[in-house]
Amino acid sequence: MSMLKEFKEFAVKGNVVDMAVGIIIGVAFGKIVSSFVADVLMPPIGMLIGGVDFSNLVITLKAAEEGVEAVALRYGVFLQAVFDFVIVAFAVFMAVKALNSMRKKEAETPAAPPAPSAQEQLLMEIRDLLKQKP
Repeated sequence: MSMLKEFKEFAVKGNVVDMAVGIIIGVAFGKIVSSFVADVLMPPIGMLIGGVDFSNLVITLKAAEEGVEAVALRYGVFLQAVFDFVIVAFAVFMAVKALNSMRKKEAETPAAPPAPSAQEQLLMEIRDLLKQKP
């Protein structure tokens, strides 16, 4: 089997397409969460701790000189990324927990027995007719 044909079979399998859709939605969800953290959560948190904008929190290691930028540790951006991660991780945890709960309920619900086939129904009718004869 040629490598191109093998790749084509791999790429069009349902799981790969589902995974690609999940990744695309995940990236979009990540942007939404980043915006939520940066634009909704962090301003009130910054206000509570004295009007601090987390993205401006830095430790300057070396001041800027003529033609050379300052060397700084931007720990505020790091804190923002940590908040993003915690919120995304919690959202994924809740989604997986809900999915597992639904699966558990499905597993607990007994499935209805399959309907008898046409041949089985015919045999049951014959049996019932034979029982009715004296």
